[in-house]
Amino acid sequence: MRDKLLALAALQKVDLDIAALKKNAEAYPREMAELEKQLSAAKASVDGERAKLEQFESQKRTLEETISEDKDKVKKWEARLSEQRSTREYSALAREIDIAKKGQLTMTEEVQELGRQGLVQRELVKAKEGEFTSATRSLVERIGVLRGKLAEVEAQVKAVDDKRAEAARAVDGSLLRQYDVVRKKRMPAMVPVTHPGTCSGCRMNIPPQRFNTLVATKGIDTCPACSRIIYAAETLEAPPAK
Repeated sequence: MRDKLLALAALQKVDLDIAALKKNAEAYPREMAELEKQLSAAKASVDGERAKLEQFESQKRTLEETISEDKDKVKKWEARLSEQRSTREYSALAREIDIAKKGQLTMTEEVQELGRQGLVQRELVKAKEGEFTSATRSLVERIGVLRGKLAEVEAQVKAVDDKRAEAARAVDGSLLRQYDVVRKKRMPAMVPVTHPGTCSGCRMNIPPQRFNTLVATKGIDTCPACSRIIYAAETLEAPPAK
């Protein structure tokens, strides 16, 4: 039985190594997702400022086109002033021309204000783009490092998985099946019972009779509290030198 337990202990050590590797790697995908989220947020911020700049420029272009159209219209009206046959018609057209010119002045002021806002916004976009470029470089570099670490761990897990297959072949079939059932629920699945009969997995006391049987037979049992495979600690101790 001692040899069977030693084989199972060797397998369990491999499983614990695999679990430790996977646990260490758990944070990498989360960290990468968070960094990619930061990258997306930084890009969205730049895109938002660019959209504001485009809005200013679009409004400015629209007003400039309207002013140009109004000027053409006023020129035509001014050319028609001399053609008016009555004072009433002349005054009405002159009033329309005056209103149009005042509107042009108002729109010209708006164009100038939009131009000023556009200049400020353009500088802001430039600053944001610089920040984004710097942040992107840093974030992409960190993501690359994490991907490298994750790939390294995955390679280590694969190597240990190969080692596990070899270790599993050395374990007694029925004992291996029992172990596999327990390890899916908790690890370690096999633990020693120490004097005066304490399960080292859950720290609960084993009934004295069962503990004495473990010591006497150097066999295995199941912990009534945590269902782990248990054995007397001295079972796997190296025999005294002759």
